[in-house]
Amino acid sequence: MRTIKYSWLGLIVLSGGVFGWLANLVTTRGSLPVPVLHLSSLATMAAIVVFTLVLGLRVRRWRNGKRDRELNPVLAARTLVLAQACAYAGALIIGWHAGILVDQLTLLAYRPGGPVLWQVLAMMGAGLVMVIVGLVVERFCKLPPEEPDSLKEITEEGPETAGEGEYA
Repeated sequence: MRTIKYSWLGLIVLSGGVFGWLANLVTTRGSLPVPVLHLSSLATMAAIVVFTLVLGLRVRRWRNGKRDRELNPVLAARTLVLAQACAYAGALIIGWHAGILVDQLTLLAYRPGGPVLWQVLAMMGAGLVMVIVGLVVERFCKLPPEEPDSLKEITEEGPETAGEGEYA
């Protein structure tokens, strides 16, 4: 599996920001409520973050040598995929609410921010936590590089692949 590319995270934040800004523009023009996630979604996001972190800590404990039981390779792969999905979802949430924030900041001169502004900031903070936890748990799932025992391994694998780490 491949690691998360920071450029993809940036692209998701940017495209989510554009779509969030456009959605807020349309809803504001149509006198509809601001398309921001409700504060109750913070509980769901927190549950996802805690679940991802717990699974990641299990993989890290096994990786660091505490191997009481065998690690299920499917669990390790699912943990990695969950961590990456958590990071990508957090990036999308950050982008969407950043686009809404940009449009709401232009309206602050005409009316007070109110609770919507605080909701947007809370969602952006929670999205940032999701991205950070996703990246950290992805690092937990990465096995340390193996030391080549002899020159024979280097010649068989090739010098570019010898000693590289892989995922648990």
